[in-house]
Parts: sequence; C-alpha cells; structure tokens
Amino acid sequence: MERVDWGAPWLSSICGPGVSVQRELLDGKPVAEALNALSMASVRFVPQSELPGGTAYEQYIFDTGQVPTRENLHDFFNGLVWLQFPHTKRRLNQLQAQAIAADGVQAVRGPLRDALTVFDENGAVLSAPPALWAALRARDWQALFVDLRPLWREAWLVLFGHALLEKLVSPRKPTVAHVYQAPVAINSIASLDAWLAQAVQPGPWAAKPFTPLPVLGVPGWWPANEVPGFYGDAQVFRPPRAAR
Repeated sequence: MERVDWGAPWLSSICGPGVSVQRELLDGKPVAEALNALSMASVRFVPQSELPGGTAYEQYIFDTGQVPTRENLHDFFNGLVWLQFPHTKRRLNQLQAQAIAADGVQAVRGPLRDALTVFDENGAVLSAPPALWAALRARDWQALFVDLRPLWREAWLVLFGHALLEKLVSPRKPTVAHVYQAPVAINSIASLDAWLAQAVQPGPWAAKPFTPLPVLGVPGWWPANEVPGFYGDAQVFRPPRAAR
C-alpha cells in the first residue's frame, strides 16, 4: 500500500478517494470498512467471508448490493473504481448477472461475459482527436506517439480496470490496456460514468470493441518514453499482423 504513487497520471481519476481510503487502511481498518466510509450507498463493501460458498461473485453483488472484498491491492482498486464509476460498475454487474441467470456459471465464459470481465479488469477509456484514434487502430506507433505527439494535449485517457491499476503500482513497459473510445465532449468523471453506463450494450460489447494501448507510451505518463528509440521495442509496440 505504501508503494502507491498518487502523483502518477494513471491514478488521477481515483486519486481523491484513494488517498482518503489509504489513510484509513494505514490506520488499521479493513479494506471494506475503509471503502464504506466514502461510499454513497451505491453498494456496500463486505469482507470476502460474506460470500456464500457456491455463489457466483457477480450474482451475489447483483442480489445483495454488497461487494465481497479481500485485504489486497486488487480489491482496494476495485472498490475505488466502484466509488468513482458507480453507474458503469452497476451496468457491468447487471449484464454479468443476466448472463449467469440465462446460462449458469460455465467453465468458459461466453463472449459477453468475457468482454465485460476484460474491461472490468483491464479496461480504459480514451477521448481523443480522430487522428490519434486512426493511428491507434492502425497500430502506427510512430504516428501515434511521435508525429502526433502534440495532439495528446487534447486527449483524455482514464483507466478503469482495477487489475490494470494494480499492475501499475510497479510500472512495466509491456503493460497494455484494452481501450474503448469516448466522445471528445466528455470532460468529467461523472459525465464519463453516465455516458459509459449507457454505452455498455450486450450486442456490440460481445465483440470486444477494444483497442490495445501500451499505456506507458502515452506522452507525459512515463519519463522513459521521452528517450529516442523507446517506441522501437517491437515486443511492446507491435506492428499490425499484416505487417508482421
């Protein structure tokens, strides 16, 4: 917990509540109790032991409005995302529960549940000029991060996935987010949450409408990407399959 750097740009969307919850944790409170101190009653956080054996995690949240929470960074970040994006988290949970009710819990998730889980764990949202999106979809890293570098001042990248946030406590160059496109008019966490909750629709999302983005390549996010040759690492900044 002490290694969390709240000055890191990827934590900007959860920094406010994060600092408050961290303070409670460092004073000895359990994660669930610390999160509940800031919760606006969208959900209640409970110890993991409250989850009955044999009950699906997502179904339990949907039925009870309670989120089972362990004493680790993964669930700490999950709770912070719930605090900042309550409408979107509710929507993801609703669709997960509907899929479980229809198909049961299977050894392999269906396409929709898989896509929802990918975004919940590793997703991000990017509002950016069309030229940046075109370069990102083409995996034209030279254009995206070098030629069009000044355009990133007009972009807004918000990390959503709690596993992604956990990984970045110890930043590594290969870290990749699954990014979903947001309108350029979105300019606040509240408006982003409201828009995203409406945007999550079963049909389109089952196709995983996400684009991979190596997040530490984003200008201003990591000092190392200012060094010439940083984007030449083909193990991280991979060319499109056709080029390979």
